[in-house]
Formats: sequence, structure tokens, C-alpha cells
Amino acid sequence: MRRSHVRTWVDSKPNRKMDPIKLHIRPPPRSSNLFFKAKSFKSSFLSIFLASFFTLIAVLSCYFFLKNGDSLDYRTRYSIIIDGGSTGTRIHVFACRNKGGTPVFDFGDGAMKVNPGLSAHAEDPGGAGESLEELLEFGKRRVPRKLWGETEIRLMATAGMRLLDSEIQDMILESCREVLRNSGFKFRDDWASVITGSDEGLYAWIIANYASGTLGGDPRETTGIFELGGASAQVTFFSNEPVPAEFSRTVKFGNTTYSIYSHSFLHFGQNAALEALRESLVSVDNQPASESHEKRRFVDPCTPRGYSHDMESRGHSPGSMEKSKFLSRLHSSGNFSECRSAASMLIQKGKEKCSYQQCNIGSTFTPKLQGKFLATENFFYTSKFFGLGPRAYLSDLILAGEHFCGEDWSTLKKKHHSYDSDDLMRYCFSSAYVVALLHDGLGIALEDERIGYANQIGNIPLDWALGAFILQSTAAFEAQNPDWITAIISDDPPTLISLIAIAILLMFSAWFISKWKKPELKTVYDLEKGRYIVTHVGRS
Repeated sequence: MRRSHVRTWVDSKPNRKMDPIKLHIRPPPRSSNLFFKAKSFKSSFLSIFLASFFTLIAVLSCYFFLKNGDSLDYRTRYSIIIDGGSTGTRIHVFACRNKGGTPVFDFGDGAMKVNPGLSAHAEDPGGAGESLEELLEFGKRRVPRKLWGETEIRLMATAGMRLLDSEIQDMILESCREVLRNSGFKFRDDWASVITGSDEGLYAWIIANYASGTLGGDPRETTGIFELGGASAQVTFFSNEPVPAEFSRTVKFGNTTYSIYSHSFLHFGQNAALEALRESLVSVDNQPASESHEKRRFVDPCTPRGYSHDMESRGHSPGSMEKSKFLSRLHSSGNFSECRSAASMLIQKGKEKCSYQQCNIGSTFTPKLQGKFLATENFFYTSKFFGLGPRAYLSDLILAGEHFCGEDWSTLKKKHHSYDSDDLMRYCFSSAYVVALLHDGLGIALEDERIGYANQIGNIPLDWALGAFILQSTAAFEAQNPDWITAIISDDPPTLISLIAIAILLMFSAWFISKWKKPELKTVYDLEKGRYIVTHVGRS
């Protein structure tokens, strides 16, 4: 019988129930653990980075807006400019507010003028400061009292003061400073000064192009300025040809930079030129040596026939008193052509000393005129008196001037009875002088359409003081409202470093708190489900 080799396993232990399935804690495979840790680290790093970044931005933004809150609001701010002109002193009250990051100007807060000008106080400088009192009261009525202390006030004197010796200028300015220091407005001593003629012309150019809507645009589309004051005349325009440094100005507005020719012709203002012309009429150099001045009659072609010169009521420049006694012997002839010729000789005087390629007025360089022009102040007043339109030709002014100069004084007085005699008689000279200056001097054609006459565009006066206000306000606005990054970088370093340190401390504090609150996780293998699961493990 074959033996069976089959062995039978007999459990020696009695039967019992199977133990329940146990959960065995087991670390996950190495690759799975690495993936989990990488993912966890990446997510944690990204969260920390974003939290840090936004916390820093929030802190710095709060600092910037709190620091610059006053400059970012919409409050109206005021500024005062006192124009110390040759014939009078005028106060301008301007306003400016921030609208969407752009300065908005308001020129309608008022102006007031008192006569005479500051230069009239040469023999009594103390009277110059007193002459400002009425103007300051006007300014205080226009500016809310609570804003007086932050409202800047500036005194800018022009050609009348430039004619005086520097010592007299300083005495007059110091008299004005004493009054301005106690005005209640914000003032510094260097804010009372005599500005250059180049500055005056540049300010006039700025307001003209701001009012025309061309400031900040193509330089070739800008408008040049001819400004005829009492003591000086300004010529300012964009030029793309080389200009000597003493006549060149550079101004930036918005993203555009302009190269400007700007010059003030001192002594060529309307009043100064008339006085110089009359003095030339009685000049010893113009008279025969054999003829006595006491017996000679001097002909004045620039005054209407029948006008009687009363020299006692007429002021003269220093050194002219010896000649003034002969002016009472002037005989008014009222001849436009002769007056224009005399004015042209005055304009061309000294031209032989010109050291530049081109000199149109005296020995002063003037580049070729470019673009269109506005003739303001006495150019405009003369054109308006004769009833000429804003785009009138110089040939129209010649006809009007010839008619006016040729009329008898008594007839003119009846026709223009509302005018002061001293002002009325000057229109014969002014008509001839405008033609001589623009045509004979600067070379503008008699029927040139590029030139217009205006003292206002829309509701904006073409006053150089407005241009000064725009330039100063824009510069101040840009300084107070840079982009936030520039503001933060350039701000007070100690305060800024402290804020950054606090921001970093807050970021790490937030990170540690988040780590402390984060539960501990373990991976276990569920035999019943046949897969790994992640479970929370309480902190001990």
C-alpha cells in the first residue's frame, strides 16, 4: 500500500474568532512624502510672500497718503502776486485746486491797481511800502481768513524799478518787505524782488499759450508775444534756430520742453520812448551850433496841432531837467509820417554796434520771427482806441494814425471828451510808434495775418502775473504730488526705515502665528479601504 506523503496541518489551538482589522501606522512611500512636503512648502512660501507684499504695500500707502494728505485734497488754495509796474502797482488774487491729480486754476478772484508805481517813490522809499496797504486789504477780502497763513504773497517789480539804481531799488523793496512781513500772509524776504525782463516776457508767453490751449503741445503751434509796457517792450517766441545763451530760455510744461527766445527792450516802452523822443528833439546835437536854444522853436510831430505843452506838470527822467525847459517851447505839428520817422530813428539807434548776425532793435539780437503772434498791453490799447479789430493789419493802423495826428486838438477833445487830455494826445505817438516798432523794427509786413491784438482770450486776461502763477503753482504741484514710489523713496529716511521695520515685524509675527495654529498631520494606511489617509494629530 502506497504511503501518502501528504501532510495535514492541524491547529493545535482551539478555534477562535478573527481579530478585528487594525489600522497600522505606516509612513508613506518616500516619493509620496517628498511630494507632500514640496507642495506644502511651496504653498506656505507663496502665502507668506503674498501676505508680506500686501502688508508692506498697505503700510507704505497709508504712510504716503497720511504724509501727503494735504496735497491730495480738493481744497482751494490761494496765491497773491503784486505786479510792481512802471505806471502803477496791481494786486492779483489767484486760486488753484487739485482735480484728479491735475491743477485747476481760477483767475477770477480779482485784481486791483493803485497809482503811481513803486518807482515813483525813488525820493521817498518809505512811501512805497505804505502804497501796498490798500492792496493788502483788497487781498484779505478775497482770501478766507483761515487760509491767510498758508497763502503765499509775492511782489514782482518790473521795468520801472529796473530803471533805478540798485541802491534805490533795495530801499524801496525793503520798505515793501516790512509791510508784507506783517500782512498775515505767508511771505519770505526773497519773494519781493525786481524780476528780469526775460522773466516778464516768459510769463506773458506762458499765459498766452495756456489761454490758447497750446501750452504742453507742439512748440511750432505756440503763439509768440509782443508786449508793450510803459518802460519796456518784451518779445518772446519759440525759435528753432540757435539763440545766444543770454536770450535763450528753456521751459518744460507736461512732457514738452520749449526753447524760447525772450528779451525785454528796456527804455522802449511806450512812455519811456515818448520821453526819449522829446528829449532828442531838443538835443544840442540836433541843433545848429550858431542858433541859440532860447530863440529856437522845436517841432513836435507826435502831438496833434493845437496842443499846448505844460512842462510843469510833466515828469522827467534823471538828468533831463536841463533839457526840460526847452520842451515848453515845443510846437505841436501833428504829422504821422514825421513822427514815425523819428520813432524809427530811436529804434535803430546803436544798431551799428550790433555784434550778432541780426539786430532789429538797436544792437540787440533778434532771431527770425516764427509762427503767429499776439500783441498785448499798449499794442492792444492803441488798436482798440482806433476801433480796429483783433486781426487788423498794420496798414489799417497807419490810416487811422494819419487821420488822428492830422486833426486839430480842439476837435479831438470834443470827439473824445471822456478821455484825459494827457492820455488822448499820446495816441498820435502810439500809433506811429507801434508801426515803427513792429514793421520798421521787427520786420512784420503791413498786411501780415500772423499778428493779432488782444489783452484777453476768453475770460483769461493776458497778464504776465498769471503766467508767473501758473509756472510757480505747477512746479509746486509736481513737487507735492510725485508718483507714490518716488514719494516713498525720497521721503524722510528715519521715519521710512522705522515703518519698513514695523512692517517686517508684523509679517513674521503673522507667519509664526499661522505656524502655531497649523495642526500636525500624519499619514496612515487604512487596510479596510486599502489606501493611505491623512489624519490630524493633537498637540501634546
